[in-house]
Amino acid sequence: MSAPFPLEILTPEHQFFAGEVEALTVTSIDGELTILRGHAPITAPLAVGSIKLKQDGQWREAFQSEGFLEAGPWGAKLFVQACEWPENIDARRAEAARTRAEERLRQKRSIEEYHASQIALTRAMARLRMSNRKGHGL
Repeated sequence: MSAPFPLEILTPEHQFFAGEVEALTVTSIDGELTILRGHAPITAPLAVGSIKLKQDGQWREAFQSEGFLEAGPWGAKLFVQACEWPENIDARRAEAARTRAEERLRQKRSIEEYHASQIALTRAMARLRMSNRKGHGL
């Protein structure tokens, strides 16, 4: 078992998580990145995907939106736009968001609106994938 380190996950609205973890895996823009105790200092941009954290030998996974990670020998902090446990994801709301984003992508719009719709679609799809994991371990 790995030695624990402090982790804090913050969104603009609230502190999503604060506690000791044995390992942390996040979705960065370059793929998955795992942090263990004593990690060299790093700052990394995060993409929409999932956060996996290990506590007491058990893995738990949550939806993560874009943000960034700051980690080092002292521990880790994540700053993300949104973060949700699978059991808290409203699948109907995520499905409606997916439908709206797909419709906006079909319409001819500005490049800024196109990119915003792509981001919305990515978030909705990640939430739907995560909501299908309710009650399932890693």
